[in-house]
Amino acid sequence: MSPRQTLLRRCLAASLPLLLALPAAAQDGPASFREDFDRIDGKRWFISDGWTNGPHQNCDWSQKAVRAEDGILKLMYFTDPSGQGKNRCSEIQTQERYLHGTFEARVRTDHRASGLNAAFFSYIGPVHGEPHDEIDFEILTRNTSSVDVNTYVSGEPKNGAKVALDPPTDEDWHTFSFIWEPERIRWFVDGKLVHEATETLPVTAQKIFFSHWSTDVLTEWMGAFRAPQKPVALEVDWVAWTAPGEACQFPESVLCQLEN
Repeated sequence: MSPRQTLLRRCLAASLPLLLALPAAAQDGPASFREDFDRIDGKRWFISDGWTNGPHQNCDWSQKAVRAEDGILKLMYFTDPSGQGKNRCSEIQTQERYLHGTFEARVRTDHRASGLNAAFFSYIGPVHGEPHDEIDFEILTRNTSSVDVNTYVSGEPKNGAKVALDPPTDEDWHTFSFIWEPERIRWFVDGKLVHEATETLPVTAQKIFFSHWSTDVLTEWMGAFRAPQKPVALEVDWVAWTAPGEACQFPESVLCQLEN
């Protein structure tokens, strides 16, 4: 082997670890996705079942209350007809955690009901071995003409606002989006910026959640609980997460509108 060939081989050998490392670096973190709910993929989603989050909640999470029908995720709420307090509510969460990026969902409710909360949000907390950080869209279905947006940082509520909706969520679909960056969070409804926070922001990667639950304790916030006379639902057409720095993935994304 000539000296030149020897030098070339040594250079290639020295650079090989770096070349092999580049694809792995590019793939660090979860991949962007859009979910259309033709089915509930257990590799992506975990359904809460058999417990309650605390005494503020007067219903138990039930796997039977979560279903995908005709490309729509339905998070149901069932009242216990016996009146024994065994109301059934619904929650679904991603298996993966996401730090920063664009979080979006197209949602509606099929009802108005005092004492119920239909939410799209990101969350991490002590049950995961982390501080309580959260970013929210919450429809208090006693008034479907507004949505509450806010954050929690280490368990403390921050950056809250109430945003008007027209039409109400029980009359039409709305696309809720938030763009979470290290220095700010922006909330959008149907592509329009409705709220922004730049101070005291969450810092921990979070799971994406949808939940539909009730209370007979948090009445000042959610209203007095009035049991629905029939099963009611929070409906989700699609949900998506776009990794930080990536361009618009699909026409309905708020990122497409910001790029135009």
